[in-house]
Amino acid sequence: MAKHRILSGMRPTGKLHIGHYLGALENWIKLQNEHDSYHLIADYHVLTTNPDTSEIFNNTIEMVIDWLATGLDPQKSPFFRQSQVKEHTELFLIFSMLITKARLERNPTLKDQIRDLNIQNVIYGHLGYPVLQSADILLYKGDAVPVGEDQVPHIEITREIAKRFNQQYGELFPEPKALLTKFSRLPGLDGNAKMSKSLNNTILLSDEPDTVQKKLRKAVTDPQKVRRNDPGRPEVCLVFEYHKKFNPGEINEIESGCRSGALGCVDCKLKCTAKINEFLEPIIERRKQYENRKDDVLDILLDGEKKARNTAAATMDEVHKVMNLG
Repeated sequence: MAKHRILSGMRPTGKLHIGHYLGALENWIKLQNEHDSYHLIADYHVLTTNPDTSEIFNNTIEMVIDWLATGLDPQKSPFFRQSQVKEHTELFLIFSMLITKARLERNPTLKDQIRDLNIQNVIYGHLGYPVLQSADILLYKGDAVPVGEDQVPHIEITREIAKRFNQQYGELFPEPKALLTKFSRLPGLDGNAKMSKSLNNTILLSDEPDTVQKKLRKAVTDPQKVRRNDPGRPEVCLVFEYHKKFNPGEINEIESGCRSGALGCVDCKLKCTAKINEFLEPIIERRKQYENRKDDVLDILLDGEKKARNTAAATMDEVHKVMNLG
């Protein structure tokens, strides 16, 4: 059975948190051993909501260090910046001729972003974000994309564009499917449904043990469990959600102790802190090695970009041929 070709990507926002790991990186690391993977640093996508480019390069390096520290292997799956492979913008232009403004305005993910970011005037590039994402995927003929449920509408748009191109010009692109991430979202320390650096409710992959302990100490728990012996409700406690991932071996004990009141929130948080720090220790160790070799990190990017350009150029040669553009 032929391997799927997978395109995964992130906006370069700097250091990553444990929510990024559970929602994406853990799955990417597994998939890189099973499929032909490409990993995109979506620096052009940053511009859809923020025109400031002053920190993009530094944020890219920090993010790539986290990718490397968690176990992504650039020898198995090239890392590359979107802006350094010019074919992304050319295919984006072609694809923009194959979809209507009305279809893009029906995108529920866009509606959610506009609401969450309180955007008053939507720019053309933001409206067309899924079209650029379609170019990102199909430029490498990706036939599977690991995403959370909130990104499935974008994959549907990609499938529509691929189908329309194939019907108009000839069979060239696959219609990619979404590979849903099983553990796609980790709540923030403040109880918010999403862990986000903009909300300051994260545990970073680079956080030292003392920092993790301080952050967990302030994490919200069951508001009805005020004193140690009060019975708790694990299903409403975000710390219990962290235990599910980082402390599965003790999860039954944690749950029964919480419900009976035998386990207080302070001790519960300390147990969770210890397990998260145990998980982060090797990541932080590897991270420190790369922090002192940033030139090597840039070389990894340059090498990945060379590989990506070769694939992208071959695809665009085929596009030009079927479109009779030369």
